[in-house]
Amino acid sequence: MTQPLIRAQTIFFACAAIIVLAVAALIGFLGLYGLRIFTFTSPIEFFFGTTWDKTAQVFGVVPLLYGTVMTTLIAMVISTPIALGAAIYLAEIAPERIREPLGVVVDMFAAVPSVIFGLIALAVLVPWVRETFNAPLGQGILPAALILVLMVQPTIISIASDALRSVPNSLREGAEALGATRLQMIMRVLLPAARSGLLTAVILGMGRAIGETMAVQMVIGNITSRIPPNLVTGATTMPAAIVTQLPEAALPTQRYALIMVAFLLLCITFGLIVLVRRFSARRA
Repeated sequence: MTQPLIRAQTIFFACAAIIVLAVAALIGFLGLYGLRIFTFTSPIEFFFGTTWDKTAQVFGVVPLLYGTVMTTLIAMVISTPIALGAAIYLAEIAPERIREPLGVVVDMFAAVPSVIFGLIALAVLVPWVRETFNAPLGQGILPAALILVLMVQPTIISIASDALRSVPNSLREGAEALGATRLQMIMRVLLPAARSGLLTAVILGMGRAIGETMAVQMVIGNITSRIPPNLVTGATTMPAAIVTQLPEAALPTQRYALIMVAFLLLCITFGLIVLVRRFSARRA
């Protein structure tokens, strides 16, 4: 083995080792500091408590989990069929002269900063919710979920269209040779063949929805003290609670509780990545 090749391998190994150490340090930091909350409150009170009150130093994570799960669930139920339909059109139906401009638009959509989506939600969605549902403030889980519908579209469309394009042409030609129509070929051949890639797209879109902070924080109301009675009353999510409360957390109890919330968020994100790797392995 030549000396330059050995040096190159050493450099690449060092780069990979830095990434691994950085991830391990992140997990270790959040885990070690987050677990300190259990010296002030029991795990049962933290994981199953329905009140998060920084004034009373009561930290139950259920209201934060509820807001995160509901915003993500509503956003994914609405956005998944829309994004998959757009991906099918982009990959299989759109003429070449339309396909390329549409791809550019999707890429530009992905580059829009989160704060812009938040401003749009404040200017359009919050007044609409206020008038339509007679909600005093118009903030809550519903407007946060609706703005997430827009934000996860580029992620799902890009990955799903790539998955559809990666299906071998022999499957298309075989279906057409058997007399299948274009719609039958898409529904009965392409979608089953690209199923693992499409699921990966949805899971990564879900990860984007769970971790989104700025736009959600601007419209959800940031109420952490209880589980909201409906979708148009102030609530919060795990990322929004961390952003709004951690800079002002003077007492160690609140800091440790918020770091534990960040650790939970990290575990959820890693869980989604494991799912993606599993589906990708099946696809391979």
